[in-house]
Amino acid sequence: MLGWIRVSFMLLLVAIVTPAMALAQIIILKTGIGNERYLPRQWHRFVLFVLGFRLHVRGRMSDKRPLLIAANHISWTDIMVAGAVAEVNFIAKSEVSGWPMIGKLARLQRTVYVERERKHRSGHQAGEIAQRMTDGDPMLLFAEGLTADGNLMLPFKSTLFGAASMAVDRGEVEHVFVQPVAIVYTRFHGMPMGRLHRTHAAWIGDRLLAPHIVTLLKEGAVDVELHFGEPVEYRAGVRRKDLAREVERRVTEMFNAAISHPIKSGEP
Repeated sequence: MLGWIRVSFMLLLVAIVTPAMALAQIIILKTGIGNERYLPRQWHRFVLFVLGFRLHVRGRMSDKRPLLIAANHISWTDIMVAGAVAEVNFIAKSEVSGWPMIGKLARLQRTVYVERERKHRSGHQAGEIAQRMTDGDPMLLFAEGLTADGNLMLPFKSTLFGAASMAVDRGEVEHVFVQPVAIVYTRFHGMPMGRLHRTHAAWIGDRLLAPHIVTLLKEGAVDVELHFGEPVEYRAGVRRKDLAREVERRVTEMFNAAISHPIKSGEP
């Protein structure tokens, strides 16, 4: 019973706060008055509060530009985890644009949608991302392309790094910095998660979204870690597959270390 009371209250809170913040963000984007990155970051922090997530951060987003951030992917909540810490723009699969509420909110954060199944569009989409990076926007992609179960990572897809190579190949920049980021869900109600418990936070693509949201709202109390690694410099002559493998290696290293030694509750 208490779980459903919490769900109802938190959904009401979201229904009150989100439209107000979305309207303010629309005004900022239309008028150019104010920082367009500020409100999305505050909304991501608000959602983590609603979910009852405790966020632990190691490192920080690089100041180097152009910047592409490559993270592993476990759940839809990864967007809030990363967005609560860093003022970034996301690269998302085109299906997200049709999700209720989330799709519209993502557009207000100037998300770039990628239609992976339509190969003839990939060049145009990579070009848009490359231009955004060249203009100074830090872009974040989930380099596995799919969500994993939170226990193991999937191989990084080298094709998703095409925007980095395009930005360099066009000659507009000499290099692109690619920063590895690991997202790890480590504790549930203060206790370290085992293999079975990590699937509580994970959201695999064929799983219905609404029941997963309700489950997280009812139970809450999840600790999640966000680890920033040192950027990898991509220059002309570097093979895209080599870039993807090196970034994957660094993310995997941080991911495994966090699973083996999760940050204790209360530890900064």
